[in-house]
Amino acid sequence: MTLRIEERADRVIAILDRPEKRNAIDQDMIDALHALCASLEADPRILILTGSGGDFAAGADIAQLRDRTAADAREAINATAFIRIRELPMPVVAAIDGYALGGGAELAYAADIRVATPSLRIGNPETGLGIIAAAGATWRLPEIIGEARASEMLLTGRALDAAEALRWGLISAVHPAEDLLSAAHAIADRISANDPLATRHTKLALRTLRAQHPEIERELQAELFESPEKHRRMTEFLERRGR
Repeated sequence: MTLRIEERADRVIAILDRPEKRNAIDQDMIDALHALCASLEADPRILILTGSGGDFAAGADIAQLRDRTAADAREAINATAFIRIRELPMPVVAAIDGYALGGGAELAYAADIRVATPSLRIGNPETGLGIIAAAGATWRLPEIIGEARASEMLLTGRALDAAEALRWGLISAVHPAEDLLSAAHAIADRISANDPLATRHTKLALRTLRAQHPEIERELQAELFESPEKHRRMTEFLERRGR
């Protein structure tokens, strides 16, 4: 098993588990990620993604990647799975230790929130291997850190350490390795305390194309304004303040 799953009522923890290969992403892991997405699409919960053995994922499995053909490239094997992760109804938190390179970095880019340890090394060395970062980096990375910085990373292939990744906004916080998963759970706790429907609608609005704003907010907000949960939460807020 290349992906270990721990389930709770409000969240799922998915652990990339090929430590002998630094959790390199192979076809079995991609298949497991699709199965995980199917579960979370049917039963929306927060997802925490992390890796075992002191790394997130050191990239795609080069032994498999070397043998892939043009037909495989056109199937967008990794990209399809990462798009599905990005489009999950509830937020995805990536807790990143050690290496997050190539496909591992692109999996991290698909998360909504990224936290890391001081040992982080994140980047896309694909051009040094004669290919491009084709599983999301060329469009997601500019959205996260800006076009100029994304161009530098992707065209030079250099990896960022934790301090630079934090300064560039690629991650939102750095935690000691022993505290990383607790920090991810703390984020999930804060998300879980909020209204799930409002959270889902916020994520949907965040990933909607600019041309569709502000129309999408109007429709999502209209649904929420009629929600019993909105009325309950606002009533509790006012009662706590004695109004």
